[in-house]
Amino acid sequence: MASGSGPVADQYRGPLDGITVKIVEVGPRDGLQNEPGVVSTDVKAELIHRLFAAGVRALEAASFVRPDRIPQMADGDELVVRLRPPAGARVIVLAPNTAGLQRALDAGVREVAVFAAASEAFSQRNVGRSIADSVAMFRGVAERALGEGLDVRAYVSTILGCPYQGSVPVDDVRRVVAAVHALGCHEISLGDTIGVGTAGEVYDLIQRLADVPSGALAAHMHDTYGQGLANSLAAIAAGVRVVDASVGGLGGCPFAGPGARGNLATEDLVYALHRSGASTGIDLDALVTTSTWLHQQLGRAVSSRAGAALAARESSGTASAGTTWRP
Repeated sequence: MASGSGPVADQYRGPLDGITVKIVEVGPRDGLQNEPGVVSTDVKAELIHRLFAAGVRALEAASFVRPDRIPQMADGDELVVRLRPPAGARVIVLAPNTAGLQRALDAGVREVAVFAAASEAFSQRNVGRSIADSVAMFRGVAERALGEGLDVRAYVSTILGCPYQGSVPVDDVRRVVAAVHALGCHEISLGDTIGVGTAGEVYDLIQRLADVPSGALAAHMHDTYGQGLANSLAAIAAGVRVVDASVGGLGGCPFAGPGARGNLATEDLVYALHRSGASTGIDLDALVTTSTWLHQQLGRAVSSRAGAALAARESSGTASAGTTWRP
C-alpha cells in the first residue's frame, strides 16, 4: 500500500511523520549488472514496467558503457527504447563518457548519471584515473548533457571507507561532492560502497557537507554489515529526502567477499518508512510481488527481510490476520 494504514501507522507520531521520501530504484542497473549471467531484455523490461506499476517514479534502467566491460548491460539501447514510463517518471542511465552520452541521446533518455570516488586509491583502481581526471572527463559529459536539456545525476562512492586505503577523510568527500555539484549535477548520491559506515557517521558526514544543499543529496547505503537501513534513516534524519535502493536487495559488494550483502532492499526501506509515518508513493504489496517474481526469474529465494516475511504471510494465507499492522 502506498501509505501507512491500521491503528499503529495511523497513531504514529515521530520525526518521519508526514514527510515524503523519494526512492531511486537501482535494481535494473546496479542490481542486475552484478548477476553472474545475463538477464534477458524481456525480463528487464517486465521488471521495470512492474516497478512503475508499483509506484516507482525514478529508476536506473541501464549502463551505457562498453559491452565487453559489462556484458549484463549490453542491451541497454534496446531496453530503453522499449520502455513506456508514466508521466513524470525518471529513467536514468549511467553514461560516464561522451560515447555513452551519445547512446543516451540516440535512445531518447532525458537523464544521465556520472560517477566519481572520494578515495583516490579507489578511483585509480576502479577507472584507472585520478579523481581530478575523472571529474575533468565528466565535465564534458555534463556540459553537453545540460546543453541538450538532460538532467545529470552524480554518484560519489567510498564516502565512509575504501577497500584499498581504509578510512576516507571527510574533507576529501567534501571536495568531490562540491566538484560534481559544480558540474551542474542536480542530485548527488552518496555511496557507502563497502557498507562499513554506521548511523552516527552518516549523520555527521551529511551535516558537514553544508556547502551543498541537502535537497541536492541522496543516500546510497550498502548493507554489507547490516547497516544499510539504519544508515539510510540517519541520512533522512540529517535532511536527505532521496534514497537509493534495489528491489530484493539485488547487487553485491564486489570488495566484501562472496555472500556479503550489497544494496539495501527497496521493500525493507519502504516497509520501515511507511511504518514510521513517511510516504513514498510506492505500493508495498505490489513491490513485494515484483521482488518475488524477479527472484523466480533468477532461480533463487527472496533474501530481503520484509520482502521474504510479507511474501511468506501472503503464501500462507495469514496476511488478513495482520491487517492491523501491515503498512
